[in-house]
Amino acid sequence: MAIIFACDEIVPMIPAENELLDGPTEGLSHAEHLQFLNGDIAFNDDVFSSATGLGPKFVATSCGSCHAGDGKGHPFTTLTRFGQTLPNTTPDLSIGGPQLQNRAIPGYEPETIPDGVPFMKFTPPAVTGLGFLAALTDLQILENVDSLDQDGDGISGVPNFITPPNYFEQQWFHQPVNGKIIGRFGKKASAINLLQQTVGAYNQDMGITSTFEPLDPSTRLTVDPEVSDQTVRDVVFYLRTLKAPIPRSEEATEVLNGKQLFNQIQCTACHIPEWTTPESDIEALSNKTFYPYSDLLLHDMGPDLDDGSTEGSAETYEWRTPPLWGLGLSPNSQGGSYFLMHDGRAKSISEAILLHGGEAENSKNLFSSLNDSDREALIKFLESL
Repeated sequence: MAIIFACDEIVPMIPAENELLDGPTEGLSHAEHLQFLNGDIAFNDDVFSSATGLGPKFVATSCGSCHAGDGKGHPFTTLTRFGQTLPNTTPDLSIGGPQLQNRAIPGYEPETIPDGVPFMKFTPPAVTGLGFLAALTDLQILENVDSLDQDGDGISGVPNFITPPNYFEQQWFHQPVNGKIIGRFGKKASAINLLQQTVGAYNQDMGITSTFEPLDPSTRLTVDPEVSDQTVRDVVFYLRTLKAPIPRSEEATEVLNGKQLFNQIQCTACHIPEWTTPESDIEALSNKTFYPYSDLLLHDMGPDLDDGSTEGSAETYEWRTPPLWGLGLSPNSQGGSYFLMHDGRAKSISEAILLHGGEAENSKNLFSSLNDSDREALIKFLESL
């Protein structure tokens, strides 16, 4: 019995569901669960090598290496983009890019950025709950556009209009504008849907070609697919059906006070709390109310966050409002620390708020004017999401 007791003492406790980001959303059918598991394996377990198509130049060897536990990435896994410095222009691929591939298999040299070329660093985001964001209609997102700030609140969110890739299939919920579709994924909202995001990650992160993107990013030559269509679609399904982050301690007095303060200092003008999905081809995503705290639009974040590079129709100083759900669990995948903002430069939630500028300048100043206990309550609320 003593031995059994000793073993019992060292067996780790199973984390509570709201302490984990990974896991399927509720309500999947048996067949959907199987596809979710196939996508989970492809996303988290498949590690590429030169024998299976990696590179020859690359950033990562697997999807999961940038999104441990489906959470945010670490500075070690930060991506670098370059080649486009003006909105609505084609990236200059003659200088490399659009993503820096800073690693290479033996016999090849990693890519470098030419001197003087502006670039952006992107810390990989958490990937949970993306299917709920994907299920929204373009019109729902466009309802919050206020490009001329007609309501005078200083907030003028705009969409990023993206030229769709040749494999894009327009759905009933898309609202094309002059042949372009609004993006909703990525730091600059440069990906229209999770298929584009996934195909781009395989190609630009790992140098893996597919029928969707057959060009090798290093040689610019068309090569045979190195990942199957089924695997790509399984990963997309996995991303669509990962559960939304579950709040913690949401009834605690300090958290409730912080939630009220978050609204009072006008953070919800961009970080819109609540959305409801329409009908979806995945029943588990249909007519669901969820709380991502984002409007999925671009906003002027001020000169301090202007990296001089961009994507799509976004200005260099514009960034998509990041969803805040799961924020408090970020250190779990970031080595026990916070690395926030688009490039991970903020080492705490408070520091991230104080880096806001442009349209968020007023909210930042209101946060700064709060007393210590109110600031702590607001941060506790954000940590609870």
